[in-house]
Amino acid sequence: MTHNPPPTGSIVPGTDTNVAEYGYKQEMKRGTGRFASFAVAFAFVSIATGIFTTYGAVLNSSGPAGIWTWPIVTVGQLMVALIFGSLAARIPVTGYSYQWMSRLANPVLGWIMGWISFTFLAIVVVAVDYTIASTVLPVLLGYEGTPANAWLITSIVLALQALLVAFSTRWTERVNNFAVSAELIGMILLVVLLIVVGAVAKELNVGNLFSTGSLPAQDYFSVGSLLHVGPWMMGTLLGAFTIVGFESAANLAEETKDPARVVPRAMWQAVLASGILGFFFLLAITMLAGDPATLAGSGTPVADVINRVLGPVVGTALLVMVVIAIFACGMVILMTGVRLVWAMSRDDRFPGHAVWRKVSPRFGTPTAATGLMFVLGELILGLFAFQTDALFSLFGAATLLPAVIYASTVLLYILKRKSLPPSKGFTLGKFEVPVIILAAVWLIFMLSIFRDASFINSWLYVAIMVAIGAVYLVFLLIRRGGPSGLAMPDLHSIDAELDADAKHSERAQGK
Repeated sequence: MTHNPPPTGSIVPGTDTNVAEYGYKQEMKRGTGRFASFAVAFAFVSIATGIFTTYGAVLNSSGPAGIWTWPIVTVGQLMVALIFGSLAARIPVTGYSYQWMSRLANPVLGWIMGWISFTFLAIVVVAVDYTIASTVLPVLLGYEGTPANAWLITSIVLALQALLVAFSTRWTERVNNFAVSAELIGMILLVVLLIVVGAVAKELNVGNLFSTGSLPAQDYFSVGSLLHVGPWMMGTLLGAFTIVGFESAANLAEETKDPARVVPRAMWQAVLASGILGFFFLLAITMLAGDPATLAGSGTPVADVINRVLGPVVGTALLVMVVIAIFACGMVILMTGVRLVWAMSRDDRFPGHAVWRKVSPRFGTPTAATGLMFVLGELILGLFAFQTDALFSLFGAATLLPAVIYASTVLLYILKRKSLPPSKGFTLGKFEVPVIILAAVWLIFMLSIFRDASFINSWLYVAIMVAIGAVYLVFLLIRRGGPSGLAMPDLHSIDAELDADAKHSERAQGK
């Protein structure tokens, strides 16, 4: 990978003309720096959230040996992040895959990509926040979790996140920076403590790393059948559920200083840091798991191991850290969804766009779009809160949708890489072909996992959401007179808007 200086006469990073090239005015302040951009990507991934909530499922589906799929996922997602970085350096505007697909392929495919991304974000913010209420707080505070109190607590968490996102990007980033710093430091200390204390107490069992638990060793490494995948393949869902969302940094491109350099670096660094730290944590937890088959029956296996090895005080501290990490993760997801709604609305492509495209002059944020994401989250929660089977099937769609988004975006890069606009800061250079090959192989493999029958309901929910979007797309195409009516704005668009503003100002002065 190489970092190229901008050519002479290129757009100066951090100025209004940066987005004017794409037909927009700079409406939000550029205040996001390098660490804040990295923190946004890292918070969405949130290894504390992902591992805490899915480790038990992996023990049941793949046994302890399932953790060895984590490095495979890390490498695959790192390749995807590098391709996303290459696109973000060429089109550094809010909307990420929606913008890239619209401008490099065609606006109809771009709209579909935007709608799928919006659907994913609307679901996953509820899934993440629900984890606090259903899994973590009952253990931390010692009460019995029920659908009723889980619904109430999730609603409150979502409201707090929406208030931060709506009224202060600066404070949202401060909270997130603190949460990410706490998670990084806490996870490193936790890994060290677990290994040292476990070694001193002679509780480390390396054999657990290669155990299949209660699953038979025979056919463990099979690829399965048409509607079922092999046990080891199901283990990849631990990483596939966790190491996603790094592209959120690209969705804040118009608020980031020098985004063509900062955003690509933030994405691949977040994936690499999450992958390495997460794997060491998995190794430590698994070696200290005791009897994996017994641990698989627990609703909080990670907390159980930490409580047993390090005591209840450290266990409680871990749970507090997990709560902070999950809160930040949900907050970043909400902010990412808000920016996507705003980006599509300013192109007049989202239902009710005239309302959602507005940026508050007082707060400098899309407050109306924030309200929309909040209401949608509460609506999804309210509809499914007392139908937990349906709710978790819906959450399964949140694992499936990123794979579709990543595969579509990587395919776009492959097809258009010879005609891409020049990079403003980051390119793959001589590593482009190997990165593309590894990313393509990984995404084909990941999509093949979702053929398993356990994802039937998830596919059904995705189909329903896509169908709802398709109805609005047809309406949009009819109203605009076909695909040509969805053409993306360009430099001429902003020139015309500025001319109109100037003429309006002249008329006002004449009066």
